[in-house]
Amino acid sequence: MTSPSQGVRQVSLYYPKLRTLQQTIAFHAAERPDHPAVLCEDRSVTYAELHRRSNRTAHGLQALGLAPGARVAFLAKESEHYYDVLFGAAKAGAVLVPINWRLAAGEVRHILGDSGTAVLFVEDEFLPAAQQVVAELTEAPVIVRLDGPAGPGTGLPDWQRAFPDADIDEGGAWDDPVAQLYTSGTTGLPKGVVLAQRSFFAVRDAMESKGLDWIDLRPGDVSLIGIPGFHVGGIWWAAQGFNAGVTIVSMRMFVSSSAVDLIRDAGVTIACVVPAMLQMMLAEPRATSAHFASLRKVVYGGSPISETLLKQCLDEIGCEFAQIYGLTETGNTAVCLPPAEHVAGSPRLRAAGRPYPGIEVKVIDSVGRILPPGEIGEICLRSPAAMLEYWALPEATAETLVDGWVHTGDAGHLDEDGFVFVSDRIKDTVIVAGENVYPAEVESALAKHPAVAEAAVVGIPHERWGEAVHAFVVFRPGRTATPRELMLFLRGEIADFKVPTSYDVIGSLPRNPSGKILRRSLRDRFWAGRVRQVN
Repeated sequence: MTSPSQGVRQVSLYYPKLRTLQQTIAFHAAERPDHPAVLCEDRSVTYAELHRRSNRTAHGLQALGLAPGARVAFLAKESEHYYDVLFGAAKAGAVLVPINWRLAAGEVRHILGDSGTAVLFVEDEFLPAAQQVVAELTEAPVIVRLDGPAGPGTGLPDWQRAFPDADIDEGGAWDDPVAQLYTSGTTGLPKGVVLAQRSFFAVRDAMESKGLDWIDLRPGDVSLIGIPGFHVGGIWWAAQGFNAGVTIVSMRMFVSSSAVDLIRDAGVTIACVVPAMLQMMLAEPRATSAHFASLRKVVYGGSPISETLLKQCLDEIGCEFAQIYGLTETGNTAVCLPPAEHVAGSPRLRAAGRPYPGIEVKVIDSVGRILPPGEIGEICLRSPAAMLEYWALPEATAETLVDGWVHTGDAGHLDEDGFVFVSDRIKDTVIVAGENVYPAEVESALAKHPAVAEAAVVGIPHERWGEAVHAFVVFRPGRTATPRELMLFLRGEIADFKVPTSYDVIGSLPRNPSGKILRRSLRDRFWAGRVRQVN
């Protein structure tokens, strides 16, 4: 067993006085102005440049009349511009709303309308859809194009040049909201999870309080972000790198063939990915041990990793591995399986990990009683990094955040040493390569098809993606449709990763006496014989 006193940090970068994002970028711009902050494709931005650019963005937002707490959305693939807007919004006292660019128009419209977005930064690839969506809103946000004409110039850099690069107030408090990330819910409508500045610093402080090296950033580190910034894992991992003043390597989108080359060519030393990305990189025909030679640590999360894949990673990549577990609602990671526990054949490899110092975990039954080790119930987490609220949803907030405890909706148990084991998901979430898919929203989209009477969606095992979306469909009398027709119909209704990849046609859906669909009975045959009912 690894005790909290083991795994002590050897050499690390820790700046306890940095408590907000705006303090972070200002500090490193002064301390290491010429050090690369962001590498993206063939472009490099230093800390001094990122500070100046985000200052201009902040002044630009203030010139548009944004009040503190105003929402600023970002709809684009990954680039250095994301960090211009992240830090610029923080400096202006605004809240960043990063939007998954794979979402359908209706999903984007809901996020913009629900958040009350005042300014939308968007790249040209998504501009036509964004303009259509904005035209349908009662209160339309101002659009700033990242790579096209914007105001007096041609793209974000020229828009920024219209404003001064002078430092802007570095205020901001520990509990000030700084990001609002949308995560779908069982009602089918995404909920805005509001995260405070502390969500990006509290776990760092928790590890440092005990000198732990579970997730460490060292001088000279080059950090790859495989997870996009509209996910809590992506924005959180970037913040950890900026907190430490290392170089962030940003991929426009994850492509496994490009990723293995980038790790080698950029000398990546530490990376954050989901298990499906590891599997894809190892499956690349050209990938050799030389591609991964610079790596000293890989942090993975978003979904559990199979023991087979983990063994392959340990054998072929050969660096340290740390698993993180948490939710958007917990401010990302609350539990970690540290490198010392990644031992081939260890039963601990089935664990999500143990909580960081100062973070609590409990497992409860259906009436809220705390269960002893070994008994399965709902996993609840209490973390100083947890969300402030679901935006404008007090009832949903009160249901999930109870007396400081986040009710995760995940089923699992603790062992005698306090390790967390996740066995199932109470809320029926399907996780496809780290992307959350909620059955209700897919079922709602399927029900719009004229041939579909009703549908039920479950997650089934998938060797590459962890899980795949499978639909059980009941057709209307005298009507039918092929799987291909259903898939084509759903494209444009929901994001592509939510579209079921396989279908069963059945006469009726199994339900309990109260009418609730018995998804467990539908999915059981796909998971028979597996230790965990998640993949």
